[in-house]
Amino acid sequence: MSVTAPQGFRAAGVVAGLKDSGNRDLALVVNDGPSRAAAGVFTRNRVKAAPVLWSEQVLKGGRVHAVVLNSGGANACTGPAGFQDTHATAERVAAALGDSAGEVAVCSTGLIGERLPMDALLPGVDAAAAELSRGDGGLAAADAIRTTDTVAKISFRQGAGGYMIGAMAKGAGMLAPSLATMLCVITTDADLPAETLDRALRAATGVTLDRLDADGCTSTNDAVLLLASGAAGAVPAEDEFTALLTEVCADLTRQLLVDAEGASKAIAIEVVGAASEDDAVVVGRSIARNNLLKCAIHGEDPNWGRVLSAVGTTDAVFEPDQLNVAINGVWVCRGGSFGDDRDKVDLRPRDVTITVDLAAGPHSATVWTTDLTADYVHENSAYST
Repeated sequence: MSVTAPQGFRAAGVVAGLKDSGNRDLALVVNDGPSRAAAGVFTRNRVKAAPVLWSEQVLKGGRVHAVVLNSGGANACTGPAGFQDTHATAERVAAALGDSAGEVAVCSTGLIGERLPMDALLPGVDAAAAELSRGDGGLAAADAIRTTDTVAKISFRQGAGGYMIGAMAKGAGMLAPSLATMLCVITTDADLPAETLDRALRAATGVTLDRLDADGCTSTNDAVLLLASGAAGAVPAEDEFTALLTEVCADLTRQLLVDAEGASKAIAIEVVGAASEDDAVVVGRSIARNNLLKCAIHGEDPNWGRVLSAVGTTDAVFEPDQLNVAINGVWVCRGGSFGDDRDKVDLRPRDVTITVDLAAGPHSATVWTTDLTADYVHENSAYST
């Protein structure tokens, strides 16, 4: 049921005619309350799409009645006219719901630098409003936000006391989120204020979605929104809710990872023995973005020298002659030099784990990435055509 698993939410996914494929391309998620508390995290890219700029302002009020999302066009780098298109979209949703546009968040995904066909999008909003449901609406909405995703991505969990968290996400390329990942809507029927939702969302995304770094490219459109209806009447403890929310975000992160454009390997980079968690994340990201290593893993070559080279480009605390590296459990590097026989490393499975011990402290972090394939290059060399 995705975003409609919690009580108080309806959703829809329709064909508005934004995609040449004729597939669903517009989604609407509505919070029927009684609460409309909400929080959001957005891309840190300084080049922000119009929907991000609009939704950032909406979320400052801590209340969201509805989220409208479209695929088939990013509405990024479209100037004042593009922002007006976002405003008009929110106004159309508000009119359908008999409410104010100030509580309507807008999300878009697709090609940068082109105006959206508003003559198709606005009637699509009307169609989505007419099809809102709790039954099939959640899955239809998750399908409508896909671009190069091969499958819809959904997750839900039930917490103690009967409340639920449901979610949908999209993202297959430009995965280096900086506090979000492509587009993601999370719903809950717990009764929590916006301030609590904000803290929980930042904590959950900080160790999950924010550490997915498939290609080092931060989108102009990334947004993760968390909406609470309060319909279950449950008021969970903040730490309990955050833990469950983190489970949902971790599930979505895994789904995004394995569906990343062209990827044949899902790589977990575990950095341990760091002087700080920030050091561990910095080292993990450096390894995740090393194209030589990503090529090596695609070719099933356990080239640990490329791992050390990536570590060495950071300002993390470590001594080069104390570094240790394991690939799929084989410690191929010990003390900054060769370790166990690299021929023992089996890189045939899809899942690959690279463990780096900095031998500098008690902290750790995991960053997830993928290999670099010819399929990824092909898909992105022809993306706009």
